Amino acid sequence: MKRVIIDQERCKGCGLCAQVCPRKILILSNMVNISGYHPVQCTDDEMCMGCANCATVCPVTAFEIYKPMPVVVAS
Repeated sequence: MKRVIIDQERCKGCGLCAQVCPRKILILSNMVNISGYHPVQCTDDEMCMGCANCATVCPVTAFEIYKPMPVVVAS
């Protein structure tokens, strides 16, 4: 399940998110977005732990973070 979604058109390629990622799975891509920036990309969605450090430091709110919710079964 994908845990991090990055709006690559909103991203300005500042790299702050890559600096705070504890798993070091965020890198600046070679692609250029419509604004002329190299947006960040996640190299391994499965390694993302959903800590939301990237979303917290992002000045343009380019991140959506999803954490799987535990299923509680009443007995």
